[in-house]
Amino acid sequence: MHYVVIGAGYTGRRVMDRLPRDRCQALGRPDFDLDTGDAELPPLSRPYCALYTVPPAPGSDGDSRLRRLLARSEFLPQRFVYLSTTGVYGDRQGRRVDELSEPAPSSARATRRLRAEHSLQGWADKTGVKLLILRVPGIYGPGRLGLDRIGHGVPVIAEAEASPGNRIHVDDLADCCVLAMTTTAATGIYNVGDGDHRSGTWFTKTVATLAGLPAPPEVSRAEAEASFDPMRMSFLAESRIVDTTQVRETLGFTPRYGNAEDGIRATLKSEKNASAS
Repeated sequence: MHYVVIGAGYTGRRVMDRLPRDRCQALGRPDFDLDTGDAELPPLSRPYCALYTVPPAPGSDGDSRLRRLLARSEFLPQRFVYLSTTGVYGDRQGRRVDELSEPAPSSARATRRLRAEHSLQGWADKTGVKLLILRVPGIYGPGRLGLDRIGHGVPVIAEAEASPGNRIHVDDLADCCVLAMTTTAATGIYNVGDGDHRSGTWFTKTVATLAGLPAPPEVSRAEAEASFDPMRMSFLAESRIVDTTQVRETLGFTPRYGNAEDGIRATLKSEKNASAS
């Protein structure tokens, strides 16, 4: 089996590092521009599995980038793994959701992802391609701990009013992607996460403590709604606990950082080593 990673960015690069180099290639600019679809697809070794990590273009109806790729008749993997978002579940006021929960996206970006899921499912049914959809929460890791925001004293919502957290370390996500690409397990939708549902406020305060920075100030949710930028508040406004039992039991995925504090420590150590080299 060969592997094609479409979108070798923050997560995609790490996935490629875990796959056999002689059987893995990246697909994207400049070889094939998903925003125009004008160029010919480069030769793809067969049989192959594809991983798609590219977000929908802002303002698009569904996922125009994905549609351009699927419209190419020469693009026909045996297996397709798509990174979606747990945002498709919307606000559940702190309740637990699993893969059988009916999606109810409350943001335009999550609505685009859900439409992309539906488009992919129709394409897979038509072509016979095996489809796995990974619904992914917030990704953290090197460069994504919010250290600049903490250093500038940006406030967080008070712990008493904070929502449950759903997150995953980028290295755990990369491991899960490799499992999805190489397993013979059943296809379908899988929620991904570390299983540690402590709040985003807890996460930020823990990062500050372990990094030796002052704790961020805490404000009420009402104050946050009045002062936080709309994009940030749109994430914080949704509250849910995402159940990840299925990905653990069916794909056999066990996150190495099931305790997010361990993931924060590992990330800080990695950043320190990188700055010293």
